[in-house]
Amino acid sequence: MIVSRRETWLGRTMLILLMAVTILPFISLFVTALHPSGTYPSGLEWPESPQWSNFVDAFKVADMGTLLWSSFLIEIAVVPVSLFIATLAGFALGHLRPPGARIILVAFVLGLTLPREGVIVPLYYQMRDLGLLNTRWAIILPLIGLYMPFAVYWMRAHFVNMPEDISEAARIDGASTWQMFWRVHVPLSMPALSSLAILLFLWTWNQFLLAVVLVSDPAQRTMAGALGAFQGQWGTDIPLLCAGSLLILAPTLIVFLVFQRQFVSALLQGSLKG
Repeated sequence: MIVSRRETWLGRTMLILLMAVTILPFISLFVTALHPSGTYPSGLEWPESPQWSNFVDAFKVADMGTLLWSSFLIEIAVVPVSLFIATLAGFALGHLRPPGARIILVAFVLGLTLPREGVIVPLYYQMRDLGLLNTRWAIILPLIGLYMPFAVYWMRAHFVNMPEDISEAARIDGASTWQMFWRVHVPLSMPALSSLAILLFLWTWNQFLLAVVLVSDPAQRTMAGALGAFQGQWGTDIPLLCAGSLLILAPTLIVFLVFQRQFVSALLQGSLKG
């Protein structure tokens, strides 16, 4: 397919515009964070004396060391468990295809249409009845359940395209279903697993609604959820608030930049197979 020069320049122009729209808010946050504490900056004016200490002050004021530890505990509880369950379910629905697999798949697809705002009130009462309110379990358990529709559908889309010859060769060699899954299919699924892990990490780190509604103690929340308490206390100090927001966003940006090749390769792999 030959692309004309006009189409090439139009595509590049659109990419530049989209990049500018995406990056501009981060630039605005960064410039604002460098203004003196307590001021009200206007626009993207660079301060005469950048206050780099605002980042240190925001880290200390928000007690982000405690918040980092809380977010880390929630991440290591949510992401591995979600990956394990989704991989098992995706392998069963996409490769083994037991009776009723289509009905189960439709149920997961319907779960994708369920808005989280619509289940937050029932979740609150359920966590209260279980005695889990104001604990990290009130965030961990609902997140695992809410991630399942997308995670299972993602892994099922991968396994459904795996060649049957691989499984037949494993069975000829005497491999059981579990051995075939763990020793053959899981190693071949690393691109899909790594990209799903990145998505789950980012979504969990940026989880705000569940953390604010189900947990009242900021030290038990995610980093993004704790920003609500930080904003309530320091909402009038715009530079300090922007510095705190950037500190919370930094880990997600670093993770995505480090693992972007794996993420893109998984998406391309899925598009080529589809």
